Amino acid sequence: MAPLSASLPVFPWDTLADATATARAHPGGIVDLSVGTPVDPVAPVIREALAAASGSPGYPTTAGTPVLRAAAVAALGRRYGITGLAEHAVLPVIGTKELIAWLPTLLGLAAEDLVVVPELAYPTYEVGARLAGSPVLAADSLTQLGPQSPAVVFINSPSNPTGRVLGVEHLRKVVGWARERGTLVVSDECYLGLGWEEQPISVLHPSVCDGEHTGLLAVHSLSKSSSLAGYRAGFVTGDAAVVAELLAVRKHAGMMVPTPVQAAMVAALGDDAHEQEQRGRYARRRDVLLAALRSADFTVDHSEAGLYLWATRGEPCRDTLAWLAERGILVAPGEFYGPRGSQHVRVALTATDERVAAAAERLSQ
Repeated sequence: MAPLSASLPVFPWDTLADATATARAHPGGIVDLSVGTPVDPVAPVIREALAAASGSPGYPTTAGTPVLRAAAVAALGRRYGITGLAEHAVLPVIGTKELIAWLPTLLGLAAEDLVVVPELAYPTYEVGARLAGSPVLAADSLTQLGPQSPAVVFINSPSNPTGRVLGVEHLRKVVGWARERGTLVVSDECYLGLGWEEQPISVLHPSVCDGEHTGLLAVHSLSKSSSLAGYRAGFVTGDAAVVAELLAVRKHAGMMVPTPVQAAMVAALGDDAHEQEQRGRYARRRDVLLAALRSADFTVDHSEAGLYLWATRGEPCRDTLAWLAERGILVAPGEFYGPRGSQHVRVALTATDERVAAAAERLSQ
């Protein structure tokens, strides 16, 4: 039997060892902007909720507590204008990467079920299809698909890595096209609250789906909005029938979010103040890095929203990676996200104010 790992690509960040070593050798230390991992403190209201629920000896429920599901529905309505969600159509997950990676398998997809992903995309969409043994097509235009009827279409707005925002009309077209073919649309909305020059909108917003969530799933993470990457806190919602199927399979697989983490999620979803404070931190860091990159003759494309700047010097991305590493700055080469990223790098906003200022100073020199 061939190992499952043989069907998967090389883990992209494992290829950055040389650049990482170069950046670490900088006299002022490394500025790591390669991964979007939060660095800011978890809000006290969340930590207190986690601690208060720490004496939970029993198994958590896979479906999540009723209070968690209610908090998710309320937060999506309050923050993003999503209406008409049933609380039983919310399912907590052990981090959204886990959900995305196993979603095709949980849905029972196989070799005859096509999965469509964006041309520039988070690599885990393709990994999930490979784990299920399903074919993958990278396409941004519906016309590229011809008469095909995919099982699943992944969309991501704001995009990781580009920060591109899909508008209402584009999303409506995708939803209409998918419904004609019986295709499930999975919208990765982990950066929905980070709109800068444009305001992202959910696929579940009534202006997109007319209040009908059939055939639609939205994936939401608290990693970025609440600095909870270490908690592995996220959820999926939308089509109640699809969510029920996911719940049924996940029960058998023991995929349960720990009870203290569920309590922390309730606190995070119920408190908008800390979310806005975190958004402000990212906005300030974005302003500093955007100006610094432009002063160093980078062009920043898209990046209207999200947690990254999509930058280019008009050269192969590995050359840009090396140039920045010599200055102690580590970024992600655009080729990680598809061939169209071959001349770009992805610059994360997730470093402390001090490290961001250090990067800006080095770029100005």
